[in-house]
Amino acid sequence: MSTTPAAHDAGPDSLRPVRRVVIAGGGTAGWMMAACLSRHFGRKLDIRLIESDEIGTVGVGEATIPTMLTFHQLLGIDEREFMAATQATIKLGIQFEGWRADGRSYMHAFGTTGVDHWTAGFQHFWLKGRERGIASNYGDYCLEYRAAREGRFAHLPDEGLSYAFHLDATLYGGFLRRFSEGHGVQRIEGKIAEVLMHEGADGAAPQDRDIRALRLTDGAAIDGDLFIDCTGMRSLLLGQALGVGYQDWSHWLPCDSAIAVQTASVRDAVPYTRSIAHPWGWQWQIPLQHRVGNGVVFSSRHVDDDSACAALLGNIEGELLTAPRTIRFKPGQRDVVWKRNCVGVGLASGFLEPLESTSIHLIQRSAIRLMQLFPKDGIRASEVAEFNAQMADELEHIRDFIVLHYHVTDRSDAPMWRELREMSIPPTLRHRIALFRESGRVFRGHNELFSENSWVQVMLGQGLTPEQHHPTADLMGDAELADFLGGIRNRIERTVKQLPAHQHYVMTYDTATTAPRAAAA
Repeated sequence: MSTTPAAHDAGPDSLRPVRRVVIAGGGTAGWMMAACLSRHFGRKLDIRLIESDEIGTVGVGEATIPTMLTFHQLLGIDEREFMAATQATIKLGIQFEGWRADGRSYMHAFGTTGVDHWTAGFQHFWLKGRERGIASNYGDYCLEYRAAREGRFAHLPDEGLSYAFHLDATLYGGFLRRFSEGHGVQRIEGKIAEVLMHEGADGAAPQDRDIRALRLTDGAAIDGDLFIDCTGMRSLLLGQALGVGYQDWSHWLPCDSAIAVQTASVRDAVPYTRSIAHPWGWQWQIPLQHRVGNGVVFSSRHVDDDSACAALLGNIEGELLTAPRTIRFKPGQRDVVWKRNCVGVGLASGFLEPLESTSIHLIQRSAIRLMQLFPKDGIRASEVAEFNAQMADELEHIRDFIVLHYHVTDRSDAPMWRELREMSIPPTLRHRIALFRESGRVFRGHNELFSENSWVQVMLGQGLTPEQHHPTADLMGDAELADFLGGIRNRIERTVKQLPAHQHYVMTYDTATTAPRAAAA
């Protein structure tokens, strides 16, 4: 767990009541924050968002994880309306292709796998079954995995399938803009020219004062009590005006560049994201209703832009709809994401590559945590410290999960993969790997995003096989264990057979007045 950041100076400048909120920047981050704040505090706050049509957004965070459903439920967003507006499809997991030396694929599926015992996770019974020759592929015991591989989906009664979305990020920003403006948010067209600070104590540096206003290029000054920095990697407020430093994680995550391109769809959309490993990075493929999002994430130390672009264009299907666009980034996080009266959100607060589709989730968590810690009579140092500690903990947990994919590999065909196998890793991750390797055990910490099942799927998929299983699994004889495993697999097979094709379901669901549903087996 991270050490709680030092509380900022909660002097007189920090104890003004928060009545005016200014969001600097639009895009997914800005409009998600505006939507959340306006939906719950719109009657009490004056919320203004500054963005310029002249400044583009990164707009490539188009795959999500199941926590997005919670965010939409909190906002009261209708799922059918959202999917139609953003040309969304369903996502049941991520298929990793070529991340092993032998080229085999595996899937990190949502939901659960098998049935746990209170003393031991399902993986222990599966390991015992593999040892005895009576267990099939680990994914066969996961409903989401089987549905994804067979291209099927429906909203099931009772527990149902755990799912997320592939979406058009630009359309999503427009959808949330309409939502936010309907709840009273004022959009201001303009470019920020200067960050104006309050007068501080004698000798106080500008970065030790509160922000007073943002001056636009047309001379207008937009005053506020709380400022939310959604200006992307430039981090105009948090990084530049307030001087918050940046922790560089390039020694664990070498990829520092991406190239994105959109193509026309040539086949039905599958309900999963594809992640395809290359000698110097990896490639994504995200199917929407109307097109496919494609891109490569790569290390510029191991491949040049032209070669990475050529590899991308040589591994896609369909007509090019956009020209390839290069994006530079530095993996890491700001030293703090809330300083004085400014909160950094999205790329302004840090960056982790989209290997596990966590970008939109982190924006969502910023929004929800800000709501939970929203100042009443002024900004308190203890609340700021708590926000910073929680955000740092979550980002470091996600960082470890992403580093896992790179470090636990048997690939040795290229310099990047050899370096990653041998690199020193964070102690927190080193402990998780050793615990699983030696005992098959995984434990989930408080407020951690990824479940035990996620860690198990990726560690097994990357080729890490535990040396032993829990003794509870030995209490079952072969016949009992075969019945246990077979019963789970058969129930999943019966349910999957009743599910409609994903493409048909999405097209029907978008236009239906009530959600079509499949019966559970």
